[in-house]
Amino acid sequence: MEYLDLDLNLTDEQIDMKKSVHKFAREVLRPAAARLDALADPEDVLKKDSVYWDVMKKMKSLGYHTVFIPENFGGLGLSPLELHIFWEEMAWGSGGLAVSIGVDSFPAFFASMLAEDKLVENIVNPFVNDTECNFIGCWAITEPDHGSDTLMVGTPSFRDSKITGNVKARRDGDGWVLNGQKSSWVSNGPQATHALLFLNIDQSMGMAGGGVAIVPLDLPGVSRGKALNKMGQREVPQGEIFFDDVLIPGWCMVADPETYEAMLDITLSLANGCMGAMFTGVARAAFEEALAYSRERIQGGVPICRHQLVQKKLFDMFMKVETARAISRRALVHNMSVTPPSLEYSIASKVYCTQAAFEVANEAVQIFGGYGVSKEYYIEALFRDARGSLIEDGSNDVLSLMAAEAILRNYGN
Repeated sequence: MEYLDLDLNLTDEQIDMKKSVHKFAREVLRPAAARLDALADPEDVLKKDSVYWDVMKKMKSLGYHTVFIPENFGGLGLSPLELHIFWEEMAWGSGGLAVSIGVDSFPAFFASMLAEDKLVENIVNPFVNDTECNFIGCWAITEPDHGSDTLMVGTPSFRDSKITGNVKARRDGDGWVLNGQKSSWVSNGPQATHALLFLNIDQSMGMAGGGVAIVPLDLPGVSRGKALNKMGQREVPQGEIFFDDVLIPGWCMVADPETYEAMLDITLSLANGCMGAMFTGVARAAFEEALAYSRERIQGGVPICRHQLVQKKLFDMFMKVETARAISRRALVHNMSVTPPSLEYSIASKVYCTQAAFEVANEAVQIFGGYGVSKEYYIEALFRDARGSLIEDGSNDVLSLMAAEAILRNYGN
């Protein structure tokens, strides 16, 4: 079932890309996600014979891991509009696997933005050329003592010297020594070879005294916890990373306190913008599951889609999918086209689209009735996946406060 795209200016190439990614999502991602979701032990997701590795290698062979990388570095170099189309279709197939391949690119993407020789040689080129999962990235920001509050740029608490990050870096000659822990919510944490690591450099500045480093995770002093056993998005492994006197060369530090807040804005704007696109796809998947089921299920002698109450639910779900696509596409295209980004729009996209995905999935479960909570049907997994999105990449409650601060700063009385 294909949705009607209201953008009449899509090129033939963009339409073909949408169809090919959708085909991949339907034929590869969905079946793999179902198999991985059914595994009782999250450690099994990463076993050598796991379908997870088959899927990751297929995505890398198609260049999907390079969607953020410019063409001059060998990436696909998709436009912001094409990125939205890509992530919506990928997450339609599997929100978890879309997140996994998305954060995989974070270290190399930020290295490509800076384009320094050492970063290109050691990070960008090996990542772009990898098709065997020898280079896997993660975004290591969440900590045992800090979650969404690490993102609260512009608030008084962000500059409170009593509040600092768990992972700290200190100068050691030309390099840096890292100590601390990232929490169990690091997507790709258990299997990543490199981390885009957010850390604290100047404790006197509070959370604002941060920095960002690209860290190879095979260095002495790096260790990991077990893969997290969680409710939804079970196909994306998540887990703790520990740093015990880990020495990194100076070129690995890509942001210091002077540039940290700008880097955080760019990172969160990108992550939230892509979350909006992805969970538009999840919302659409839930709507389409409910629509198809309503045509098959007979009650009162007719398919339940002929009952007015079900029709009203379907229409409300349809509206939420379309409005989610509208806001997430506009926000992503705008914020990937300007510097600095208008973070409040990316946050609005993430908050609205994840909430829409959860509400659409919830109504879809209701339409399925008892079958909606049965693992026999895909909608049960979609509901669990959507619920987690209200928390990941920043809790919607806290993100809303961040956006409100930005609105107060950026809009006149």
